[in-house]
Amino acid sequence: ACGCAACDHHCRVWKHPRSPRAQRGRCLCKQRWSRSTLVGSEEERDGGVLFLVNKSGFPLDGQTWERMWGHVERVHPDGSAVAAAIRSAARLARPSVPPVPNYKLCMSIPEWLQAIQTYMKMLQYPSGARGSGAVRMSGLMETAREMTRESLPIKCLEAVILGIYLTNGQPSVERFPISFKTHFSGNYFHHVVLGIYCNGRYGSLGMSRRSDLMDKPLTYRTLSDLIFEFEDSYKKYLHSVKKVKIGLYVPHEPHSFQPIEWKQLVLNVSKMMRTDVRKELEKFARDMRMKILKPSSAHSAVKERSRGKSLSPRRRPASPQRRPCRRDKS
Repeated sequence: ACGCAACDHHCRVWKHPRSPRAQRGRCLCKQRWSRSTLVGSEEERDGGVLFLVNKSGFPLDGQTWERMWGHVERVHPDGSAVAAAIRSAARLARPSVPPVPNYKLCMSIPEWLQAIQTYMKMLQYPSGARGSGAVRMSGLMETAREMTRESLPIKCLEAVILGIYLTNGQPSVERFPISFKTHFSGNYFHHVVLGIYCNGRYGSLGMSRRSDLMDKPLTYRTLSDLIFEFEDSYKKYLHSVKKVKIGLYVPHEPHSFQPIEWKQLVLNVSKMMRTDVRKELEKFARDMRMKILKPSSAHSAVKERSRGKSLSPRRRPASPQRRPCRRDKS
């Protein structure tokens, strides 16, 4: 018996097969799943996991198909009625696919950015964020094209990649990633948006469950004003911003093999005064506008070349000129 406070009865404790001690077991009463409600034996061996895993591949076999419909009947509010209505329907309506926005010559840059953000909002998004590794631009653009084809839910990182893809045709629009690390209720959270710079003004594109933590209009005169606006928005939700990471401008060449520089500037804003943060941000923004900052990969390549041997072949020492003999004259 578990004696768990989450329920008013005693239930069995699932014991891990590799653990000889019952103290390392896991209580199933919080999930409210019993042996009679589980479909099949795989869920019982996995401890009553909520997600059904397809281990038979595609196409789905009959057992996996029935397990999925059984899961729908248990979790859906309408129960078996919705499953029966879908399975007995002769023709189902195709899911709506939002059209990809197209730039028109009559559109201004703010209007084009708003069209991109509206398209992102039409893609319903789940919570969470994915890691951002050092991926080449060409691979990311292929991922963005797949997003537009499939119209699947996206997260904040996918929104950044999609924003880069849709603004590639505008050379006057500079794009750079902005990452935030915040603290709330003992946990740390990470979020990323796409910073925009055009005609002396800053803004952003992105995706979030909070409307004021995603897109910002192209009206901020300095980069620090944009960052402080995000910081004030986080305070509304009792989040304290710990770190801010600013990347470099993303090249407009879709087939470039240069990786995206995600954190060229890292500021520990929780331990800095706002005046110092503003000074660092404005210096970094000025250097970016002058295009004097280079990605870390370029610095490492030059450094390795200077340390190693020269790539060009060495010239052989010139041989001493000899007097022409009779054979050479002939």
